[in-house]
Amino acid sequence: MNDIPIGVLLGALVVLLLLSAFFSTSETSMMALNRYRLKHLAREGHRGARLTSGLLAHTDKLLGVILLGNNLINAAAAALVTVITLREFGNGGLALTLATLAVTFAILVFSEVTPKILGAAYAEAIALKVAYVLAPLLRLAYPVVWFVNLFVRAILWLLRLTPPAGESNQALRPEELRTAVLEAGRYIPAQHQSMFLNLFELQSITVDDVMTPRSQIEALDIEAPVEVLIEQLATSHHTRLPAFRGELNEVIGIIHIRRVMHWIHAGPLDLDTLRETLQEPYFIPGGTPLLLQLQHFQENHRRLGLVVDEYGELMGLVTLEDILEEIVGEFTTHGPQQSGTYQRLEDGSFLVDAGAALRTLNRKLKLHFPLNGPKTLNGLLLEHLQDIPEGGISVKIAGHPIEIVQTHDRVIKMARIFPATEAENDGPRADG
Repeated sequence: MNDIPIGVLLGALVVLLLLSAFFSTSETSMMALNRYRLKHLAREGHRGARLTSGLLAHTDKLLGVILLGNNLINAAAAALVTVITLREFGNGGLALTLATLAVTFAILVFSEVTPKILGAAYAEAIALKVAYVLAPLLRLAYPVVWFVNLFVRAILWLLRLTPPAGESNQALRPEELRTAVLEAGRYIPAQHQSMFLNLFELQSITVDDVMTPRSQIEALDIEAPVEVLIEQLATSHHTRLPAFRGELNEVIGIIHIRRVMHWIHAGPLDLDTLRETLQEPYFIPGGTPLLLQLQHFQENHRRLGLVVDEYGELMGLVTLEDILEEIVGEFTTHGPQQSGTYQRLEDGSFLVDAGAALRTLNRKLKLHFPLNGPKTLNGLLLEHLQDIPEGGISVKIAGHPIEIVQTHDRVIKMARIFPATEAENDGPRADG
């Protein structure tokens, strides 16, 4: 090489550093590429995406050809620097040491760190382009890569390690998918994002959390006078009502109001015919996950179910609309009992029906009541106080002062909830 001009040698060194940078960028961009975005592009027919998918399907071979090229080039760059140093500065130890440090620094900055940062930052744009080079290069160097991988597989076998085949390790668990939805906020409209997140929660929410409590169920006593039945049917805010005999636990069926309204207008209500139109009641065990119950509603072609405890006692009523509202938010109209759940007062506090579900209060009023215990505000207050309180008592739960306004028949009827920020200044003192 003594006859080769120094300028040519330095030019060759620059080329080697650039080639090393290419392999470093390729490696990082391929590994940092969004696999789900890649699958989408491949299905759309993007040729670069298809080449990249093929390369990533055999990661061992892809890394083999990249690292083979990178190490050969880095070794060639080090050897070339040694030749240049010997020609220009002789066989001095100091010169060789400085040359080694210089080429190491150049490789580290220009061929490793900088290219890899660029590869991670622009993974898709780079990976889809370098695939056109790596695919034929892999075919050309396949015998060498295969030979090297023989030793790699032998080492993995000795270590009892079995890498997952293909892209099976890329599968997302539910909690990871939830995080992906949250991170994709600017790509997914807020309403759609909320629906996705609500879907993830359906498995952990039970019918107990969304049911209408027994005390708020609008039902039809089939043994009541005909005049009372006609008035209740004509003024009901629901299309389906549970029908019971004497006591609410004795539900005998579900009546579809639209099917009997024409009888009311045509003439006297025939109770025998009314009983014949009753649909068999559909009972749901307490604690059933909402996702499972949604499937059961679909399989049984039902829209309403009665929730019972382990002793068969009626706990509440849940409808298909209740489950759908957990996904898409409220979209149905409610009767007077449900619409009067809370009232905002002038001072910013809320006058709340204590029978309201905690999930509803948390969602509508942006509160943070715990959901792993009682399902209603009344139940939460009774559990916290361990007693039947009188009106005027105040407690603080989840940072919100709550004043008990009215109790009746051992049940808290009304409560007043103060915002946490306002409570520190003007709210009542907490004693719990």
